[in-house]
Parts: sequence; C-alpha cells; structure tokens
Amino acid sequence: MGILDFLKPKKNTANIAKERLRIIVAQERTGRDAPDYLPLLQRELLEVIRKYVSIDADAVKVDLAKEGDHDVLDISVALPDGRPGPA
Repeated sequence: MGILDFLKPKKNTANIAKERLRIIVAQERTGRDAPDYLPLLQRELLEVIRKYVSIDADAVKVDLAKEGDHDVLDISVALPDGRPGPA
C-alpha cells in the first residue's frame, strides 16, 4: 500500500455483492418455474443435432417463457460455421 492509496476512490463491494445476489436470485426463480422435462428435452435435442453437426453441449438452449396468457417454448441452437458433418 502506497502513501497516496488513500486518495483513490474505494470500490463499494457491498453494492457489487448485492447486485450479484439479485442476479442469482432471479436465475433461481426462473429455473424453479420451469417444467421438469426441459433438461431432458435439451439433452435429446442435442443428441439428434449431433447426428448431423458437431456442436458443443452449450450450443442448445431450451427455455420456457410467458407471453401474456401463453407459454412459449424457446429453442435456440448455435450452429458452427462451415459445412455440416456427422460427429
């Protein structure tokens, strides 16, 4: 610690921790409302897609969203660049 360190503004770690906790709580709340079959659906989609294209497990995202009175199944697949080929 230098002599002039007391002049530097200090980070407000309490606010940073509070914001991180809010993010974690929000993620937990959204996961709790999701049906139990979503992780299985995501794994099965990944297996089928891997028959045709080499992709990572993180490339397939399955979410359930509310739009008004309707539940919407949101499936996102990030395909690699280049020509598809069997895994």
